[in-house]
Amino acid sequence: MTSDKFNRILLAIDDTPCSQNAINYAKEIVKDLKPSFALVTVVPPTSPSSYGVDPLLGQQPIIVPEVSEIQQRASQEFLDRLATEFTSAKETFTFSRVGDVRDEILQVSQEWTADLIIVGTNGRTGFDHFLSGSVSEALIRKSKCPVLVIPLNCD
Repeated sequence: MTSDKFNRILLAIDDTPCSQNAINYAKEIVKDLKPSFALVTVVPPTSPSSYGVDPLLGQQPIIVPEVSEIQQRASQEFLDRLATEFTSAKETFTFSRVGDVRDEILQVSQEWTADLIIVGTNGRTGFDHFLSGSVSEALIRKSKCPVLVIPLNCD
């Protein structure tokens, strides 16, 4: 890799232990290239809760805003902690988004004008892949910049 090609590197990450492989790989790249660096994590929208709701009485499932706020705050705290580990980057940014994981990562990469996206993959195949979809596959197909996919090996 040449340092003049990748000046803005985006790491798409979540706060699961499986992500450590992608984090470690990104640290090595950042140490070598010293780019502007950004971390993005996406919290899926909070699903309505039907606990205690009786549809026969016309009651609708509700969304508890506090749950969403707690998830967003935890997501931002995770990113802030992780950002301190990338000391060799020229500068570090964090993006905590709520929405569809694929769409939000692509949007951040375009808004921030990333030169490279680093993302992990869980390596699911068959029916698991069909059910969960593949974030890395969608990024590869739709991204305007190169995507580096790191196997997470978390079985």
